[in-house]
Amino acid sequence: MTLIFIRILFVILCASFGFQIGDFLQGLGRFAPFIGVGLGVLLALIIILMELSMKRVSIRGLSAGVFGLVIGILFARLIMWTISGLVDKEYHSILQVSLTAVFCYLGMIMAMRGKDEFNIIIPYIKLRREDQKEEIIILDTSVIIDGRIADICHTKFIEGKLVIPRFVLKELQQIADSPDPIKRNRGRRGLDMLNKIRKLSYMDVKIHEEDFPELQDVDAKLIKLSKMLGAKIFTNDYNLNKISELQGIPVLNINELANALKPVVLPGELMEVKLIKEGKEYNQAVAYLDDGTMVVVDNARHMIGQQAKVIVTSVLQTAAGRMIFTRLETQRGERDRR
Repeated sequence: MTLIFIRILFVILCASFGFQIGDFLQGLGRFAPFIGVGLGVLLALIIILMELSMKRVSIRGLSAGVFGLVIGILFARLIMWTISGLVDKEYHSILQVSLTAVFCYLGMIMAMRGKDEFNIIIPYIKLRREDQKEEIIILDTSVIIDGRIADICHTKFIEGKLVIPRFVLKELQQIADSPDPIKRNRGRRGLDMLNKIRKLSYMDVKIHEEDFPELQDVDAKLIKLSKMLGAKIFTNDYNLNKISELQGIPVLNINELANALKPVVLPGELMEVKLIKEGKEYNQAVAYLDDGTMVVVDNARHMIGQQAKVIVTSVLQTAAGRMIFTRLETQRGERDRR
């Protein structure tokens, strides 16, 4: 709405300026002021159309181009100053224009190709001590939908700036608008989690506008943005985790964090669980701890639905999580009597 108001104001100013110019052009007759108004409005519309066509031109890319242009001009002047004594004066102007054109072109092309590495450009320079590095964490769509990120932020274990890319928000919005009710609920849950995080006064949450239109895959965009900002990626996507690690990008995996926080259980320890269902093997029963860890109990099928004291025999760590194998405590008593 603000942009529309600014554009309307710009058209009015151009029309007013055109009216004043037309007032001086009396040779065109009494309609000269109105012709000036028409030309002013036309010029304003052309400029607005040019502005709309430049929507995809990022500030970083424009800054990189200007930086390359300035470097090109400096190099052209330096070379011209060096060789000016070796060239006849009548060729000075031609040589200067040629060198300036060539080096400006090369400077802009090289700067645009390396625009992702322009982290310190004069308009955006940040002055801070070298030993105080700002921690930047980029949130992935999967970790937002998961929801546990909001609880982690609430505990204040995360420090630094949380960055939510615009393309991640777009993907989240598409999921929330999906005709599939399950996907729609997941997308809306993710949006609710973002609102919850943004309401935390001690969390620094920023929306990053860079979209990388040349890339179609969201994971590829996340990796490129992470390289550009020198940031970590917070995700629970297995494939994104592996690809990021291969490219040397630090990854915070919420599933790995959850596994690390599970209590350590050693063989021989006693625990009490409620047996829920049958196991895969003969006469086994299965129970679950509060954190979701599966507990397999041998020879306990007859006790399904009851509380049982069990003794840990072994622990198996897999990619999907952890499994604890146990036997009933009564079995140890029988063995001791034997």
